Amino acid sequence: MTGEYQHSLDNKGRIFIPAKLRDELGDVFFITLSMDKCLCAYSSENWKAFSEKVNAMPYVKQRKMRPLFAHAARCELDSQGRALIPQNLREYAGFTKNVTVVGCNNHAELWDSEAWDAIYAAETTPENIAAVMEELEF
Repeated sequence: MTGEYQHSLDNKGRIFIPAKLRDELGDVFFITLSMDKCLCAYSSENWKAFSEKVNAMPYVKQRKMRPLFAHAARCELDSQGRALIPQNLREYAGFTKNVTVVGCNNHAELWDSEAWDAIYAAETTPENIAAVMEELEF
């Protein structure tokens, strides 16, 4: 998934999912915590692959994944392309009003826009881009 999109939460905690990402996420997708102060959205297919990978782990390691499953939400798009983000997930990510949706390879990230602005500024320096390209051996 790629791209960056600006949207606002409505008063019910719903966010519009951009058409390009709706095509990739599907009508039903899963949102859960991230190691960053944001949320991750996975298509049903990618969520299944993630779950299968966790199932293949020894039980002791599976237990470490508990927060990701305990706080995961199955989301369905309404007729206007919006998804309800549960209150506990909105609080975890620090959502106020404006949310930035960012494509991130096999998933999308949902950021409070102010938090995203700081991440964007830190990650889009020429030095950081050069380091990423070097890591990819380009």
